[in-house]
Amino acid sequence: MTEPLRSLAARYYTDPQVFRLETQGLLARTWQFGCHVSDLENTGDYATFDIAGESLFAIRGHDGQIRVFYNVCQHRAHQLVSGKGSTRVVVCPYHAWSYELTGALRAGPNLKAVENFDRSKVCLTEVRAEEFLGFVFVNLDPSAAPMEDWFPNARAELEEWVPNWRDLKPLEWVEIPENCNWKVSVENYSECYHCALNHPTFANGVIKPETYDIQPQGKCLRHTTECQSLEAMTYDINSGFAHQHEYSSWFLWPMFSFQVYPGNVLNTYHWRAIDPDHVVVWRGWYSIGGAEDAKVRQLARQDRETTVEEDIHLVESVQRGLHSRGYVPGPLVVDPNGGVNSEHPVMHLQKWMKDAIDGPN
Repeated sequence: MTEPLRSLAARYYTDPQVFRLETQGLLARTWQFGCHVSDLENTGDYATFDIAGESLFAIRGHDGQIRVFYNVCQHRAHQLVSGKGSTRVVVCPYHAWSYELTGALRAGPNLKAVENFDRSKVCLTEVRAEEFLGFVFVNLDPSAAPMEDWFPNARAELEEWVPNWRDLKPLEWVEIPENCNWKVSVENYSECYHCALNHPTFANGVIKPETYDIQPQGKCLRHTTECQSLEAMTYDINSGFAHQHEYSSWFLWPMFSFQVYPGNVLNTYHWRAIDPDHVVVWRGWYSIGGAEDAKVRQLARQDRETTVEEDIHLVESVQRGLHSRGYVPGPLVVDPNGGVNSEHPVMHLQKWMKDAIDGPN
């Protein structure tokens, strides 16, 4: 008789060595969200962010292309920029070595004194980057496959569900600290086995639980559901776009998710792992041009007061339990038919997680 599939051992969520291996491996070899293109509208605009323990910055060149570089001068390793801003050239604050927007070395004080110095051989270290519906994603692995290979059809599906994505800018990003491992938070987001008991607003609102399912699409977990009757919705959902009366979500492994609410309202989650016991989750909401939008503000407030607040208590309790010597990993409830009361998405996540640490079986 085949033994039931059990959840991962607690050490995958609590051991600092596992977290170190993830930072050096998994988080450095996967597509991670960096910034939104609205931070990079004009030539020379830049934005900094951290991925897998590395400081990076994205900058728009004279050719209109967005490039991402490690945020370190090639002279004596001083960091080049901080925060967001705009510049004609990138100038190191330490010794004033300067770089073109392409990353090529432009000049430095008294470089003519360096015998046989070849300026063309010095440039900033570039990082793989892709734009995805106005979001800049990066991968520290120079040989990484493109996002379309990782998340097949996700871009095309999202463009169909959010046809006005080029007009959208962030209205608000809410920073949500959680005292848990990032994988605990991602797993919680990726199953609805807990929804009926813990998320009455979500489970009894827009979605129709008996039709809710989450299935892998490459390294994307695709959330689909029919909706309840939308006659009592608290906002106007008649956008005029296809799918205006539907809800769906696309989780891009390992740390980003797009959601589209009825009325084609785009919102996102992105996770930033801090240490084995802490993660910060950014909840993003978007409007046309980033302009004030009462409908989106109302949705964001309701989301914070219900699902987000409810999940914080759940994931932090799980993390405390994972540190208990009394915890023995139990079986995952994997229904071959899928559905809302199945943990098959967690099964996929935990395989991806374990493979990243231990190597594929």
